Amino acid sequence: MIPPGTEAALADSWEYFVHLAVVLAPLFLGASFLVGLAQEYLPPERVESLLRSRNHGSGNVLAAGLGAVTPFCSCSTVPVLAGLLSAGAPIGMSFSFLLASPIVNWIAVVLLLGLFGPAVTAAYVVAALTCAIVGGLVVGALDLDRYVKDVRITTGGRQVATDGGTPTGGTAATGGCCEPDPTPVTDGCCERDATATARTHTDRVSAAGRGALTFFRDTLPYLLLGITIGALIHGAVPAETLQRVAGPGNPLATPLAALAGAPIYVSLSGMLPIAHSLTEAGIPIGTVIAFVIGGAGISVPNLILLNKLFERRLLVIYATTVVTIGVVVGVSFNTVLSGLL
Repeated sequence: MIPPGTEAALADSWEYFVHLAVVLAPLFLGASFLVGLAQEYLPPERVESLLRSRNHGSGNVLAAGLGAVTPFCSCSTVPVLAGLLSAGAPIGMSFSFLLASPIVNWIAVVLLLGLFGPAVTAAYVVAALTCAIVGGLVVGALDLDRYVKDVRITTGGRQVATDGGTPTGGTAATGGCCEPDPTPVTDGCCERDATATARTHTDRVSAAGRGALTFFRDTLPYLLLGITIGALIHGAVPAETLQRVAGPGNPLATPLAALAGAPIYVSLSGMLPIAHSLTEAGIPIGTVIAFVIGGAGISVPNLILLNKLFERRLLVIYATTVVTIGVVVGVSFNTVLSGLL
């Protein structure tokens, strides 16, 4: 026998699923096109060249900005990070890039805009970028370079090494994302055509369009998973239960949310529909934002890849910094910004 209220809850979940799908699918496709354009005009080697001559301060600002607009996945962020370190870029500036890259990007901005509106989106971007800049400055002041492993990575037909060498071209064996020197490997995820620089603007836009469809198709399962979970939360989980666990009455809700995002993270596109359903259930927006930042920054795949590049102490510092950013941004949203948004 079906428990009373189950059919109504499922019907409510289905309506919410359709609503989110109709809102998010075109937004996600548009964001995917922006991702493709950014990949065409800001490849990893271009990012490295822009940051190599920068110092603390202005370099941290530029690094965080480039981390936000360059849509690198984790397995291509690590080679870019290695390239920056190999060229002598300060570790604090490299950290600003690393911190901004997973939590502020085209997908996040477009989906946040569609789900939460321009005020929340602008506040999120400004707060997250500011924390990435400040976090990089703090890390840069701690003299942590000795905790970066000596690795050599091959990506896009070139080699980068974090032992102080300079990027060189060459052929290498295929392997994981990065390994201890002297074994060179490819990044295995986001290889680029070496002839891309000779293409016209029309070629790049066409390639971005094709890439958008591919990216949309590859990421759609994660988006649908997030929408499904969000719909079930909306229709089947009592709001009172969520309020007891993560509502304003729990003073530890925001830091716990920042930690809870990591083990259940699938992709940022999948996290945001869940985030929207939580806010509609009455969970404070700052607590939800902390959940999203923690999931994006310290997801298990991201930590596994960074473990190839960082000693354990530096990896712990990175994870702690991400959680701190999530808590700071979340508390700011729940207190200072709550009356303005």
